[in-house]
Amino acid sequence: MSAPVCPSCRKRRARRACPALRRDICTVCCATKRLAEIQCPSDCRYLASAQNHPPAAVQRQIERDTRFLLPIVAVLQPHQYRLFLRVQFLLHDVVRNADPPVDDRTVRETADALAKTYDTAGKGIIYAHQASSLAADRLSRELKPRLDAPPEDGGPRVGDRDLAAVLRCIERAASGAAGALGGGGRAYVDLVSRLVRTSATATRAAARRGGKAGDEPRIIVP
Repeated sequence: MSAPVCPSCRKRRARRACPALRRDICTVCCATKRLAEIQCPSDCRYLASAQNHPPAAVQRQIERDTRFLLPIVAVLQPHQYRLFLRVQFLLHDVVRNADPPVDDRTVRETADALAKTYDTAGKGIIYAHQASSLAADRLSRELKPRLDAPPEDGGPRVGDRDLAAVLRCIERAASGAAGALGGGGRAYVDLVSRLVRTSATATRAAARRGGKAGDEPRIIVP
């Protein structure tokens, strides 16, 4: 008797038991949606195996991501770098369920418009620069309130100039990701998903060891 169709992708055969969904899913969905779309429990044997023995392809992808991002974020100060990482989480949260899906061009145009807005605010002028497309304008309106919200740890408000610097890095990354990493028009959006997934994996692994891990992606080591 053949295996049922995976309920996650509805394309491939479900051959792997998923304790989070309590159903069988395909191996591809298990590998690509782990901790990104599927909240795996810490005792999942497939999660533990992936953390202890990452496939060679995954390691190569991490190395490519790092080579691409390091020169872009090298211009940031340490506190701006931490802000860059936090903004990746905010961006991922906004775009992952967007309909229609957000591509790198939309991210680039959004980052450009918001950077101009924060640059202007840094000079004491309040003016919201409009993005060059409707999709980017919509994303800007969704993302800006999150950028303006006080930090959850109760720290000081993020400076306008710092946000502008971070958004310029995001603009450059969204512009160059497809050429450097492949993956077409969503290369940078996919990279952000990998950053978030890597952070979640590190946090879960640290929790199992009884230690602590931050809530930031660990793929970049400046």
